[in-house]
Amino acid sequence: MRKFLLIPAFAFMSTAAIAQQAADGPGPNMVIEVAAHDGTSKGRIVLDLLPDVAPNHVERLVTLARDGKYDGVVFHRVIDGFMAQTGDVQYGRHDGDTSRAGMGGSDLPDLKSEFSDLSFQAGTVGMARSQSPDSANSQFFIDLAPATFLDGQYTIVGQLIEGADVLNSIKKGDATANGAVSQPDYMSRVTIEE
Repeated sequence: MRKFLLIPAFAFMSTAAIAQQAADGPGPNMVIEVAAHDGTSKGRIVLDLLPDVAPNHVERLVTLARDGKYDGVVFHRVIDGFMAQTGDVQYGRHDGDTSRAGMGGSDLPDLKSEFSDLSFQAGTVGMARSQSPDSANSQFFIDLAPATFLDGQYTIVGQLIEGADVLNSIKKGDATANGAVSQPDYMSRVTIEE
């Protein structure tokens, strides 16, 4: 089943996210090394994960990253002025056929939604899903600009804290093909720092 969002310069973290983080301490960081299609390094992105906001989804991201499942996975859908989507560990490996990227997940079960009152802003990390609110699995997206129309409809799992320039440099997709990217950039290595 295809996992995607239904709706076709970075801000700081939302006030609610900052308050949550101050109260609970920082969560784990997901560090993503980004590479161009030809393997050339583009730099790194660091995401502060929010386990107190979405514990099950954050646990899934941490598990997949620690198991090396995200290494080599493409940014298969990137819409300029909206978001960059990745995380299809089933069909999204850069060294294989990526024509089905965005249609898969992991071998773990889908997750029940963990909606919050946080708002989707530039740098917000959300979980991609199909029409069912309880269908997120491994795919996630990072907003390139505010996307408040997603508020309360997608699970927020983190916030960009480093690498806005790298995120903005990720190869954009074809606007007429809902952001599908040919010869996409990819996550060469993904690690978790506590």
